[in-house]
Amino acid sequence: MNLWRWLTTPDPAPGFTAGKMLKLTVRVMLFALVATLLSGLLQLTPLKGTLNTWWGSLLFVLLLYIPAARFLTMDTFAPRRTQAAAPGKPGQGSSAQRRKERNRYAGVRKGAPKYGGRR
Repeated sequence: MNLWRWLTTPDPAPGFTAGKMLKLTVRVMLFALVATLLSGLLQLTPLKGTLNTWWGSLLFVLLLYIPAARFLTMDTFAPRRTQAAAPGKPGQGSSAQRRKERNRYAGVRKGAPKYGGRR
């Protein structure tokens, strides 16, 4: 497996394993390297004066970080679960099963009024 595929493939194992921490460290180092190189290259352009202000630095960081945020946080959140049917709820059954489940509660009467009803 090549390096880029290893970095961009999320790890399905729960928790922060050693492999996830290594991937996160490599991603952060790559991000810092790219940010430093881009900043150095932009210092050679007429944008040098703008990048040396606080708002220029803020724009640079935001324009660089927002596209990279998904890449950096790939393994930090829990993996998405598949859309399997929960027990007791209808799944992707036939239309007759869905209709039966929908009609199951059709005649249920409303409960007592909340908070005392009308005054």
